[in-house]
Formats: sequence, C-alpha cells, structure tokens
Amino acid sequence: MANVIITFKIMPEGVDTDLDKLEKEIESKLTGEFKKEREDIAFGLKALKIIFVWDEEKGSADSLEEEIRNLDGVKSIEVVDVRRAIG
Repeated sequence: MANVIITFKIMPEGVDTDLDKLEKEIESKLTGEFKKEREDIAFGLKALKIIFVWDEEKGSADSLEEEIRNLDGVKSIEVVDVRRAIG
C-alpha cells in the first residue's frame, strides 16, 4: 500500500485562541512526517494548516479528524487536499 498526503485546515474559535498551544496538542496526535503552516484569514484570525503523511493501510483519517475537532479552541476542521505519495 502507499502513503497519502493529507492537508487539514483548522479554524480556531477566535483571534484570542492560543495557536501555539493548539499546534502542540495537534502535533501530539500525529505520528510520522508533518508540516504546519499558518494562513491569514481576516481581522487577525489565522487558520492552521497541517500537512501530514498517512499510511493508506490505516484506512480513512476520519478518526484523527474527529480527535482534532474535539480539542478546545477548534471551531472547525476540513480536509482541503488529499494526494497519493509517489515513491
């Protein structure tokens, strides 16, 4: 089986949400390689983008998405990209 590269876009509850703390909590749920970015939305609000490698044998990443959705400070999460890794 192959690996899949998934990008989650995570919206915080507000501009006062501690993104550093939220990033650390999300990182603790990830295994393997990942990259994180912050995207300016509007009026000081920033979204977190987490790009990570997921083993296709594990099936869907829905369980991970649900874990992140239930963290304090997370308003919403969406999958914005899924690609099969080559190599």
